[in-house]
Amino acid sequence: MVTLGCARNEVDSEELAGRLAAEGWLLVDDAAKADVAVINTCGFVAQAKKDSIDALLEASDLKGSGRTQKVVAVGCLAERYGEQLAAELPEADAVLGFDSYEDMSSHLTSILAGNRPASHVPSDRRRLLPLSPVSRQASSAGVALPGHGDTIDRPGPASGPRVMRARLDGRPWAPLKIASGCDRRCAFCAIPMFRGAFVSRQPADVLAEAQWLGEHGVKEIFLVSENSTSYGKDLGDLRLLERMLPQLVAVDGIERVRVSYLQPAEIRMDLLDVMASTPGVVPYFDISFQHASESLLRTMRRFGSREAFLELIDQVRTRAPLAGIRSNVIVGFPGETEHDLAELESFLTDARLDVVGVFGYSDEDGTEAETYEGKFEGHVIAERLAHFATLVEELNIQRAEERVGELVEVLVEEIDEDTDDLTGRAAHQGPDVDGATILRVRPGTASPAVGEIIAARVVDTLGIDLIAEPM
Repeated sequence: MVTLGCARNEVDSEELAGRLAAEGWLLVDDAAKADVAVINTCGFVAQAKKDSIDALLEASDLKGSGRTQKVVAVGCLAERYGEQLAAELPEADAVLGFDSYEDMSSHLTSILAGNRPASHVPSDRRRLLPLSPVSRQASSAGVALPGHGDTIDRPGPASGPRVMRARLDGRPWAPLKIASGCDRRCAFCAIPMFRGAFVSRQPADVLAEAQWLGEHGVKEIFLVSENSTSYGKDLGDLRLLERMLPQLVAVDGIERVRVSYLQPAEIRMDLLDVMASTPGVVPYFDISFQHASESLLRTMRRFGSREAFLELIDQVRTRAPLAGIRSNVIVGFPGETEHDLAELESFLTDARLDVVGVFGYSDEDGTEAETYEGKFEGHVIAERLAHFATLVEELNIQRAEERVGELVEVLVEEIDEDTDDLTGRAAHQGPDVDGATILRVRPGTASPAVGEIIAARVVDTLGIDLIAEPM
């Protein structure tokens, strides 16, 4: 299994791996030692699509030179483009959509036998479920929802559900999906079309999977979805997340819970209260701003403004002064004016965010913005992207420097065998893209193990990374 893209895709891969392992497949670390390589692709933006195609081609190069016989594309790119991807990439022996996940073992067996299944035919997955959120749970039984997992009663004396998942790495943290799909209609985003309408997982299923993760060495769970602030709306209770968070941190083995992807238009003060005050829920706020110009946000089919977003950040820091706040922004959106750019720059300067991802606008197939006038030449978007990337790099470094002297709790994730330095993440640092904390252990003192949470004081910075000494 090779996974491209976001943490949501990682959950899907581990669920697929669990299904295959249950059917007798042996998962190997080296694609050259596999009969079949399954590439879980990403279809989010142009670069992600390229990375996915490169991974498929790289795996295809193994065919004939080792054990590898077949290469299969799954995931968002396969779901989104299906037949088109298969026609343009004959190196892939199959292109399978989400509906194939439940019976993936049979598909792979057939492919290895020399058969080529019909390629997935894409459709707008939003149409598979009722428009009304409260009607979806009853209708979702026959709709593929990757990462929602099967919880099957254990036979015999063992009690509780058996989670359909297999760990694909030894990290002390793991993503845990709480919902799939999105009901928002942002003009630039194609995700709802291929991920479908918003569907929450049942709290009991989320808790069962958290328990399973705790039993498999996970210390921090990272709650993921396309829109975590919508959790529970299709279950008739928008406060379900607030009630579930204390239950998650009470699970044996789980020491930290992190929530990702909050929509600013849907953030409730009650949710902020619970996230900021519940021991074990880290003060980390992943808020999708995308821009700060009120007029441009409306063109994007989003809500908010520079003033409203700064007020929201103030509400977060009033509750949790040392909170980590991260976001993404898009520059070069059709019709973006110099005033819009000034609003965005002013917001980013005043907001003091810990991490900001900057993306240059590109047309996405089937989106409303694809039809807009006022598009910019590529070099204009590149110039704006370069300017804001430089700006946020400087601002994020300044924010890291403000944390010198802070007491942090670091989840140890890696030990450098040459220097004995430990690398991990403080509570305000999300996985993979939010920087890290390097622990400098004094000579002669015992070195903590991977998975331990260590109290330390920040003494220096290295870019956006922190350098800290254990207390």
